[in-house]
Amino acid sequence: MQERRRFDDAQDATRRTRLANERTYLAWWRTGLTALAVSLAAGKVVPQLSNAQRTWPYQVIGAGFALIGIACIGYALRRERKVEAALMHGDFVPPDRLWTLLMTVAGVLLGLFTLVLMAFNR
Repeated sequence: MQERRRFDDAQDATRRTRLANERTYLAWWRTGLTALAVSLAAGKVVPQLSNAQRTWPYQVIGAGFALIGIACIGYALRRERKVEAALMHGDFVPPDRLWTLLMTVAGVLLGLFTLVLMAFNR
């Protein structure tokens, strides 16, 4: 007869937290890759399809989305490593509030610029 292992709540919670950290890392990557795809569409594809006279506004918005994409991928690694280090010591590390504020402001500004471009650049 096989001996049953005792269930360890603390070990299971740590395992689940590590898996959640991995999922979060991959979510940041997906967000970054999506922003890079949007940058390509906004900066190159849309101006060509719309036969835009001036392409520089699209290129500026595309560059902005590319920067957000790169930042997301970079933050993914930084955050994953900080959380893993905290787990090794039984600690918790909250998200960087300045970083989330900067990303929010950048996203709102890019959204507003995109809206203005769509409304006034025909």
